[in-house]
Amino acid sequence: MDWNHYRFRTLWTLPAPPRPVYEALERAEDYPRWWRQVREVTRLDDTTGVVRIRSVLPYDMTFTAREVRRDPAAGVLEIALSGDMEGWARWTVTPDGTGSRVRYDQVVDVRKPLLRRLAVPCRPAFRANHRLMMRTGARGLARHLRTV
Repeated sequence: MDWNHYRFRTLWTLPAPPRPVYEALERAEDYPRWWRQVREVTRLDDTTGVVRIRSVLPYDMTFTAREVRRDPAAGVLEIALSGDMEGWARWTVTPDGTGSRVRYDQVVDVRKPLLRRLAVPCRPAFRANHRLMMRTGARGLARHLRTV
């Protein structure tokens, strides 16, 4: 087993229709306004930016996110990640009654040296940290959508 390889899948149910959810998710530079663990997003160009995140555990992750797929008709946003983690992440937004179902998939290999050294003993804490971050993101996005 590669202790530095992670696969995550998170499902959110939001009370807003798919279009505004998708539009909020495609504006990554706004994430810090509604998702407190996304500390900073710096746009480099139309399809690339540098993102710095930090959840409960005392470490930051910084990576470059490059758009791979933007398909509003299918509700899909996908990025390639490089930096403290290498891999990909994808949002898929679909209708769910009068609201939306958001699926987040991520497959990454951690490259940050400290986290690689702590991979075996801290893996459960790293996974819990990710779950907390995603739960907070869902709540933040739901609040944000009520104000737009």
